[in-house]
Amino acid sequence: MTDSRINDNGARAIGVAVLGMGNVGTEVVRILTDNAADLQARVGAPLELRGVAVRNLNVPRDGVDPALLTDKPEDLVARDDVDIVVELIGGIDPPRMLIRESLQSGKSVVTANKALLADYTGELATAAAGAKVDLYFEAAVAGAIPVIRPLMQSLAGDTVNRVAGIVNGTTNFILSAMDADGSDYEETLAEAGRLGYAEADPTADVEGYDAAAKAAILASISFHSRVTALNVYREGISKITAADLVSAQALDCTVKLLSICERIVGEDGQQRISARVYPALVPLEHPLAAVNGAFNAVVVEAENAGRLMFYGQGAGGAPTASAVLGDLVMAARNKVHGGRGPLESTYASLPIAPMGDVRTRYYVSMRVADRAGVLATVAGEFSSRGISISTVRQEGAGDDARLVVVTHRAPDAALSETVAALEKLEAVLSVSSVLRLEGTNE
Repeated sequence: MTDSRINDNGARAIGVAVLGMGNVGTEVVRILTDNAADLQARVGAPLELRGVAVRNLNVPRDGVDPALLTDKPEDLVARDDVDIVVELIGGIDPPRMLIRESLQSGKSVVTANKALLADYTGELATAAAGAKVDLYFEAAVAGAIPVIRPLMQSLAGDTVNRVAGIVNGTTNFILSAMDADGSDYEETLAEAGRLGYAEADPTADVEGYDAAAKAAILASISFHSRVTALNVYREGISKITAADLVSAQALDCTVKLLSICERIVGEDGQQRISARVYPALVPLEHPLAAVNGAFNAVVVEAENAGRLMFYGQGAGGAPTASAVLGDLVMAARNKVHGGRGPLESTYASLPIAPMGDVRTRYYVSMRVADRAGVLATVAGEFSSRGISISTVRQEGAGDDARLVVVTHRAPDAALSETVAALEKLEAVLSVSSVLRLEGTNE
């Protein structure tokens, strides 16, 4: 019997199943169709779409043969003529089961599912290794920006010490707009929703869950250790005020939601991993300060390569689909030529450092009583915990008197204890804002 997957030039076609047809899935199907000839030339064999799994078969899908659509993804991934599964459904279940079963049956998988990977990379990577197939996920972090492959391949011979970046477009749009026009958080969030930058429920973005999932993936790859989203310290941007942005400008800074993964060495000489997400003051001369709107950027610091910056569109149908297609081409080439992509590397197994052990800098803004001796009292709370003050600025007078304190680097636990102590002082009417300061060497 003739194998129907052999095309006219004798190359065996690579069967592709796409799970999910939202913004990204729609663009993946379009590119597969429109660029079929170019993709075939790059792969060395045709990429043939075997089917597309959707939730609702009654929704019109322009440009897609209705015969390709199914609402039974489990049947699609079980087909013998499917070689690569592209998972774009999102969430944990059923994607976890579908990906695991695809891998175990010898199918390579391409996914953009950061929430799943942040918690279950180990399980899925083990399944891929056992079946000797590929698991690719470039699109899971920073959309179109190539950062996963450089970390896993280009820097495989180097030692990565730090990865820091803006990896959530929604929060960056909100903070950039607040910085530009002085609008408050709620007003800007509503505008982000009207423009399509924020979901109807923006919690995952504005409270840092999305960025934390991406930080877990970046930390795992960079430091050859398994890091899950639960290991990532997380704060969101919902408490950021217009006054914070004004104060940041006075310090020649802006405010960004940063995902930071770094290798730190404790007093005992042991290496640990810090993975954290929070809004932070960033000096205007730092490259991340200039990343505005819905754009993303990731800065990698390696021992030999030095500082590398990756910048571009971090979300959207077409940009994310570009990263998915890059992975798909790699997986298909491996099917044609018999190779395999890089496997999960967890040989280092570094422990996670508690947030309290991480040395950071604080910006603290507080309303204070307008009387003599207040500054000395406030400074005494920092000094008693071994924290050096970098700058102090007094703003306003009378009922509007405020102190803004910026510290040098100190253990986060000591800084946090100091803020708690300040809130109990009679001279401090309220601590209105606490932010960390990143991007300096002080």
